Order: sequence, then structure tokens, then C-alpha cells
Amino acid sequence: MGPAMSVLPVLGATAATLIAAFRRPAPNPTMVAIGNRPHEEEALKDALQRAKEARELAQRIRDEAQEERRHARERLEALEEASRKAREEAHRMMTEMVEAEKAATKARLEAEAAVREARADAARLAEQAAQERERAREMQEQARKAEEAAKEEAKRAKKIAKEERQKADAARAEAEKAAKTAKEEVKQAMSAKEEIEKRWKEGIQPVVTPTVAELEAAKRRVQYKEGLFHFAVAGVAGSGKSSLINAFRGLRNREAGAAATGVTETTRVFDRYPDPNPQYPLVWYDIPGAGTIKIPDWQYFNAQGLYVFDCIIVLFDNRFTMTDVAILSNCARFNIPAFIVRSKADQHIRNVMREMGHDSDDEDGDLGSHDRLYREARQHFIDETRENIKSNLENANLPDRPVYIVSNDTILSIVQGKAPRKAIDEVELLRDLFNQTLVRRSGASAASTSS
Repeated sequence: MGPAMSVLPVLGATAATLIAAFRRPAPNPTMVAIGNRPHEEEALKDALQRAKEARELAQRIRDEAQEERRHARERLEALEEASRKAREEAHRMMTEMVEAEKAATKARLEAEAAVREARADAARLAEQAAQERERAREMQEQARKAEEAAKEEAKRAKKIAKEERQKADAARAEAEKAAKTAKEEVKQAMSAKEEIEKRWKEGIQPVVTPTVAELEAAKRRVQYKEGLFHFAVAGVAGSGKSSLINAFRGLRNREAGAAATGVTETTRVFDRYPDPNPQYPLVWYDIPGAGTIKIPDWQYFNAQGLYVFDCIIVLFDNRFTMTDVAILSNCARFNIPAFIVRSKADQHIRNVMREMGHDSDDEDGDLGSHDRLYREARQHFIDETRENIKSNLENANLPDRPVYIVSNDTILSIVQGKAPRKAIDEVELLRDLFNQTLVRRSGASAASTSS
């Protein structure tokens, strides 16, 4: 950190730039993303409908294949019946031929016996017999042709049956393929369900995206106004949120319009504090601690509607709560700038000095010794705080990120345009707070324009 006196002119120049930027804020990217959510849900519904139609098509194909097999079986039975009748007809004709042959023989014998008595009749009977033989031959030929036709019909029937079986097999394979696809989709859906249930049992909470209705309700709850920047300060009760908000607004704790301090937090609603300087379109919010809200920590972010804010400050005390972890992880998901802040630095440094043996009531102490002890206590507090934050982030499986160690009095001096005497991270906090918020808004504006 550089000397505090050297950054004041930079802040003065930056303030004019920030004022101009705040007067033309871009749309909140969270609003744009949530507004597009219905289209994504509609696409999901279409995918589920297509899966349902695929299952219905598979069932229809199976039913049609079964009906086609039944028709093929009926045609085969009809062909077999025709073949049976043809064989019976051929047998009947052969029987008649045999009987005719017998009659011809009998007639010939009778003719020979009566040749002398009736040659004329014999000749006529012989002619009749010849005619009968011709008819018998013709009948025999017809029987042979009928038998061949029956055989050919049976052969054709077998070919048709084979083709029908092949069609049925192809239809069955197609149905089985469709059924397999539908079964795989069901399996994947069941796997997804089991994975969700497993994650619930293991304590891994789901990612829940707010609906458009929930977004609008959250905006009404915080009295969200377009054209303003909405900054939230979160932390457990007694962590100094009100004092920090007063410092950001350039007010001391007991000035008119300042947030009340030293009050036990029991409220379940946000305290809203517009910036008293009309040149700065800023609104500050004191977010109630998770201990005053009877909901699970992982639901805290969405239930409180924190996704509507432009940035969120997590006021760190001694350790991260589950609510702090939920806020930081969800800020990353919604691309909302989040800042870990350790306030009351001056008080903590004095406590470290007392632990190191400093007596604040000793007015005769050596001034040089006091300054040296202050520097040692200050560095000790800074190192201990940064190491503590790093350890808490690792334990919460969160990526490493900076912590801003600040004093409310120093922030108040900077906001009021005064030169701070003992700055740590106050200048960097104010600079990053406004710069990252402006970058996020301008980036959302560019994305909205390009789309």
C-alpha cells in the first residue's frame, strides 16, 4: 500500500469520472440473464416432448409390426387352404379317370363279345371309348397342371411369407432400437435424479436460478430503481455494518440521516440508505444476518433476493459463516462483484497493542516507543487477518481473493475529501468498489446491445 497522502488527488480525479459514469448506468446483467430464462425452460420442455414422441412412435411401430405379422399369418393359411383344395380336386379327377378307364375296358370286352351281333355298335362304342380316353388324358393333364400350379403357389406363398417375416423382423428391430433409445433416455433421467438425490444426501446444495416473478418481487422488496447503483453490506449482527455504511455515505454515526448503530439486529427486512450526496446515484443496504432469517444458509442468497444488487460487501468478523460462503459463491455465479472487508481496524490494532504490553493510560511513555509498537501491532494485525481469510477461504473451498482491512474513520475522511492519517486498504476498497461495478454495468450494456 502507498502513502495515504499520495492517493487523494487520484481519488479527486476519479470521483469526477465516476460521477459521469454513474449518471449513465447500463442495464443490470442479472436482469438480462433472468429475462432469458423462460426461453431456456421452453427449450427444455421441447426436448422432453420430443423424447415422449419418440417413445410413442416406438410403441406405434411395434403395434403395426404385430398387426402385419397377423395379416401374413392369415394370408399363409389362405394359401395352404387353396393348396389343399387343389390337391383334393386333382385326386378326384384321377379317380374319375380310373373309373373311366374301367368303363372303357368293360365296353371293349362287351364290344368284342357282341362283334358279330353289332359291328356298327362296336365301332360306335370304340369311337366313344377313344373319346373317353382323350378326355381322360386331358383330365390327367389338367390334374398335372393343377398340381404344378399348387406347388408353384405354395412356393410363392413361402416366398411372400419369408418377405413378410423379413419386414416384420426389420420393423421389430426398428421398434427395439426406438425402445432402446427411449430406455436410455429414461435411464439417463433416472441417473440424473439419483445424482441429485445423492448430492442432497451428501449436503451439496443445488444451484437454483430465480424466476422472472421472483426477480420482480425482489426488486419491489428493496425498492429497486433504474438509474441507481445498489450496494449491499452483509454480515452477522454486531459486525459494524451500520457504522461502515455511514462512513461510505460521509456521515458520522450520530449525524442526522445516519444509520442507527449499537442496536440488536432483529429485523428480517433490508434497511435502505440513499447516499445523501445527490451527485452520487447510490443506495446502500444493511442486509439482515442469517441468524435472523429462518431459512437454510444455501437458500439465503436467493430468498433475500441478493442477485439484484450491483455489488455486495461481506463484512468479516473472525470466521466465515455458511451465509458468507453462500453469498461469495453465488456472487461468482451471478458475476456480481463481492468484497471481503475487515472493518474497525483501528480498534483491533489498539487491542493488539494492549496484548503486547502497551498501557494507553501511560501519558509519560516514550513517543518513539509508542510509534514503533503501533507499527508492529498494525503489521501483526494485517498479517494475521490475511492469513485468517486465506484459511477460511480454503476451508470453504473458495478461490483465494483479497481482503480489505479498513477503519471507518479513515473511509469517512476520504469520502469527505480529507487526507487520511493511517490508511491501510481504504483507498483500494473505494477504487475497486466503484471501478468493478462500473465495468460490470458497461459490460452488460455492450452484451445487451450486441444481442
